[in-house]
Amino acid sequence: MEKYQRTLAELRTSSVLHWPTDILLEAGETSVLPVLLQTQEAFISLLKIANKDPSAWKNVLDSNTELTGPRFLKHLMVLTDLGGEALNKLPPLSNHFPDGIMRFTWNGKEHEYKFTVIQEKCALGNSSLKVDAKSLLKSNSLTAKMVDVAMLLMFGSTSTDDALPVEIKEKCCVGALMSAGADLDQFVRENYLRVSRQTGGATSNALGQLAQNFVVKRLKNALPATWEVIRNSTLPGVVHKDLGEGTNFDVVVKSPSAKYFGIEVSFQVTTNSTIERKARAAREMHAAVSKAGHKLCYVIGGAGNINIRVNASETLCTYSHCTVSLSAEEMRVLAEFFLRCEEPEGLGC
Repeated sequence: MEKYQRTLAELRTSSVLHWPTDILLEAGETSVLPVLLQTQEAFISLLKIANKDPSAWKNVLDSNTELTGPRFLKHLMVLTDLGGEALNKLPPLSNHFPDGIMRFTWNGKEHEYKFTVIQEKCALGNSSLKVDAKSLLKSNSLTAKMVDVAMLLMFGSTSTDDALPVEIKEKCCVGALMSAGADLDQFVRENYLRVSRQTGGATSNALGQLAQNFVVKRLKNALPATWEVIRNSTLPGVVHKDLGEGTNFDVVVKSPSAKYFGIEVSFQVTTNSTIERKARAAREMHAAVSKAGHKLCYVIGGAGNINIRVNASETLCTYSHCTVSLSAEEMRVLAEFFLRCEEPEGLGC
């Protein structure tokens, strides 16, 4: 039993801190924010050290193992609040920069950048720039079009002799914060907080559903066909004391001999109150499930749970018969626990 009743410290050795690629690929556009949050620190670090000249960021990006060209550009688009739809209205840039050259001020000096692609009419939507969700999950290289757009988003606010719309120009200010230290940190984090508030709830709900699907699919693959794996179901004899009806679990597993296992899933890369709610109910839930002769299991993962909501995660580990993280390998550990419980002498089940 000890092998499966892990402490948080033991769980950390196999914990998954960021959303598995399998889940992000299924999530579509919902996966964009988690991908960006995963590379936020790398993005900030790049801008802090790329201070030799306005295009130094390209060389730093080439040697970065976390950021791809599309991810770097998507960060800029989020921070400037200029998505593919808004950018797609700009070309040809010759309408705004007649000679195709952006003249701008940076670090007290005058600089020039000649657009190589977007000075002509071209598509600047998310898919064309390879910043749609599926492209962000691939290792796409930086293209000339991406460089054009990145330079505009970074330095457009200080350009001269241009005809950029004011509402666009004032947003293109990220370059002014390169090597700015605390100001850059504050700017990036405040803008991602804004985005998280706008989309975080929907993103979390959608990914939460996909996490449960991941658990169901992997367990079905790992267990014999005679086992039942059901999403959003109840355990016999476990009743919500206030509502008087069966307590719902994210996933329920039933063995051929009618042994039941209730599974709760919590995965947060940032942090929210979901795991706190589960933790408050954990002791009572464990007692009710055990009294009814069943087992309670938790799937816990994400940097928000493992590194931030530490007390809540520790509570779940304490009141769990088996605790695993969200990965294919860990689902096999969970399935192994079920199979051992099904054995005649299995773990006292």
